[in-house]
Amino acid sequence: MKMTSRLVAALTAVLLTTTSLSAHASFWDRLFGRDTYTQTQYPIVLVHGMFGFDNILGVDYFYKVAEELASSGAEVYTLQVSALNSTEIRGEQAARQIEDILAASGAERVNIIGHSHGGPTARYVASVYPQMVASVSSVAGVNWGTPVADNYIEYIQGSGVDPFVKGIGEAFATMISWAAGNSDLPQDLDASVHDLSTAGSLAFNAQYPEGMPTEYCGAGQEVGDNGVRYYSWSGTGIYTNPFDPFDYLVLATSTAFDEPNDGLVAACSAHLGRVLRTDYNQNHFDEVNQALGLTAWFSTDPLTVYRQQANRLKNAGL
Repeated sequence: MKMTSRLVAALTAVLLTTTSLSAHASFWDRLFGRDTYTQTQYPIVLVHGMFGFDNILGVDYFYKVAEELASSGAEVYTLQVSALNSTEIRGEQAARQIEDILAASGAERVNIIGHSHGGPTARYVASVYPQMVASVSSVAGVNWGTPVADNYIEYIQGSGVDPFVKGIGEAFATMISWAAGNSDLPQDLDASVHDLSTAGSLAFNAQYPEGMPTEYCGAGQEVGDNGVRYYSWSGTGIYTNPFDPFDYLVLATSTAFDEPNDGLVAACSAHLGRVLRTDYNQNHFDEVNQALGLTAWFSTDPLTVYRQQANRLKNAGL
């Protein structure tokens, strides 16, 4: 009996070790350049959210994500769309860039990973141009709206401070785009907030339903009627790292919610297609490894989540 217990323990240890190595790639594979853990068939395209960018002064919106995925074989591209605008306008901007990526790479389709407003943006591209998209992975996507946008519409729009807030917001978005090398992108705070509100999101879902659950907090079809695969994940962390300045922002915005959330998007609102997990100890900025990798200690590394998703896409033949 004792020998059997030891054998089971040994086999369990081997299994756990093997699983760990497969998730993070073998040291020897990395050493000799044979690591293909994230080498998907189709290129991976990253789409930022509200007030987002591709790269500013060497800092990525998806901090170190592209680098991490590329180190294990993935071909990765990061888009720059309007930091503030409607989902449709952002989606058309993304589609034009994806057309260029397909032409340059020779690939037939792409795997899109979108964060926050990047989730609906990716969904738009997949719905309107399904021939270009193999999969959509929504990271804390605003798929059912957010009370943060609802509160803005209720208390700010139409008030005396509305023109001031709108002007400051759009000026800041223009500055972001300029710093990222795309100063000609149009910015529209009202359009952005509308599309991220509950009413705006429900209207969008009615027009572009692929991958969406039929009820709030449910799961959608992994493979949509358009042939595109849909995945989603998000977090419910708020104050995850005392040295991260973004934590203090989401501490304030999280007061708008009465359900588990990441500070800006409810966990249930993030549901799309195959729901992988919605309770990571990550807030809305941790989900893209910001600020500068200052995420929760002793918790799942956001980069690991992206690596696992790329490997999932690889294993699905995508």
